[in-house]
Amino acid sequence: METTYNCCSKKLWDKGFSSDRYIEEFTVGNDRELDLELAEHDVEGSIAHIAMLKSKGLLSENEYATLSAGLREIGEQIAAGKFAIEDDVEDIHSQIELMLTRKFGESGKKIHSGRSRNDQVLTDIKLYSRKQLAAICSSATGLALKLTDLSDRYGNVLMPGYTHLQIAMPSSFGLWFGAYAETLADDLRIVNAAYDIADQNPLGSAAGYGSSFPLDREMTTELMGFGGMHWNVCAAQMSRGKCESAIAFAISSLASTIGKFAMDCCLYMCGNFGFISLPDEFTTGSSIMPHKKNPDVFEIIRGKCNRLLNLPSEVFMLTSNLPMGYQRDLQLLKDIIFPAVKEIMSVIDMTSFIADKIKINKKILDDPKYDLLFTVEEVNRLVLDGIPFRDAYRIIGNKVAAGQFSYNPSGTHNTSDQHIASGHDIYSGQYITSGQYVTGNTSPDGTELQKRHLNAQSLHHTHQGSIGNLCNDKIREKIKNIGRHISEVFR
Repeated sequence: METTYNCCSKKLWDKGFSSDRYIEEFTVGNDRELDLELAEHDVEGSIAHIAMLKSKGLLSENEYATLSAGLREIGEQIAAGKFAIEDDVEDIHSQIELMLTRKFGESGKKIHSGRSRNDQVLTDIKLYSRKQLAAICSSATGLALKLTDLSDRYGNVLMPGYTHLQIAMPSSFGLWFGAYAETLADDLRIVNAAYDIADQNPLGSAAGYGSSFPLDREMTTELMGFGGMHWNVCAAQMSRGKCESAIAFAISSLASTIGKFAMDCCLYMCGNFGFISLPDEFTTGSSIMPHKKNPDVFEIIRGKCNRLLNLPSEVFMLTSNLPMGYQRDLQLLKDIIFPAVKEIMSVIDMTSFIADKIKINKKILDDPKYDLLFTVEEVNRLVLDGIPFRDAYRIIGNKVAAGQFSYNPSGTHNTSDQHIASGHDIYSGQYITSGQYVTGNTSPDGTELQKRHLNAQSLHHTHQGSIGNLCNDKIREKIKNIGRHISEVFR
């Protein structure tokens, strides 16, 4: 006896038998909820697909007009938040085809000609990825430009630079903010690369081995606005996982930079540093310690970023040992990538919001523990006066060891000082026992007064990218040019 299939079956692969409910619940999981993220893109891909079918004579003009109107109506429901995937429907593709078949009968059943759910979901994911990466790029570009503006605003305010968490050399808030701005530009390059990988049309690869239908894949590429296509149908199917991997790297790269910035802010808000602060309303308190003003916002940013750093590993662990062709494991990628996209957007937006609220301590260097920041300045000053670098290094090193180092911000020598290295008085040529110093009157009060008026310009750092020459115009131009890449190709 011939089996009659339900014209409105809720499974695209229905062959007249039902799946075990326990198996179905386990394999579908939360895929219905995740698929709602793809709904608008499934409609977009289906509209392009039926236009191509009509051009090949596989749909009549009337069928195309009917299905196209039906798909646009579904698209309006999705945009209005009135669309849902029914409980016993497997996925977004099944739901949309079911709705069309219920409404238009035989015409609705023709929409799947020449494609598989494999290339259908892959197309949806590529369209979704392009849109989300464009949004990420726009937000990250905005954050980078904001940090550049903050670099300009506080460019002349000095702060200590650290290496090995030890006091090192003078830095500035201009350098600090600007460094994160330019580093975000590098992250944006990775976002652009991920976009370019996503910007390839896989539709028409069907289950990964093509179709005997006379498909026009260049037509659907153009209709969906892709920059190109995956020419090899097997390569198209293999891009499932590769695309998500690129997105994961882009997100983790952004997270690495933003997380480091958040860590700096946590450290600099610590009372032992006191470089920056936040208005009270942006901090939290303690249930037992009345004095506490905690930087919870930066701690949560840091924590979220640290979690996102694991994203590439999670994708690789899921996909690295899969053979060619579609495997159901790949469904789980949605549960990795979709929440991560929302998370990085939240992190970028919050970082941009809170960066504006940072209050700068302009008197950090009044603390005498930062006097040694300027040892290299003094070494360089001696070198510019003709003393070999290694001798100058020893002169200043000996002064530090003897507790006699003081920075002369005026840039002039105190002629009554005897500078000693390796037992030799550099200025007089007389031999003096190493470790002996004859120090003249350096007018400590005057020196301290000069120190309090130190700023980025007084250090005479003039080369490109230094304290006194931040090159923020160049950094801003770089950020805009990189950020413009996606906005010019995304449509």
